[in-house]
Amino acid sequence: MKRLDLIISERELDSVTKSLDKANAPGYSVIKHVTGRGPNSSISEGMEVSGGANVHVIVFCEEDVVAKLRDSIVPILNYYGGVAYVAEASPI
Repeated sequence: MKRLDLIISERELDSVTKSLDKANAPGYSVIKHVTGRGPNSSISEGMEVSGGANVHVIVFCEEDVVAKLRDSIVPILNYYGGVAYVAEASPI
């Protein structure tokens, strides 16, 4: 099983969830208003007013779903920004 973590602009959430549904992701969690700092920039609390809020999308799925998602998610990340990581996951 894989864990996919996406940090994206809230404006792109609809596109990403449509991609998840199309790839038959079994489910996902969305945490809104994620703030933090990356290696080249920072996110401030005031960005939410300007529509710059980020969301964290967490998906647990099989490798074949991740492979399907790469084709649709990578272009979104390249154009709008954001990050995505895949890690091994196992239930407790």
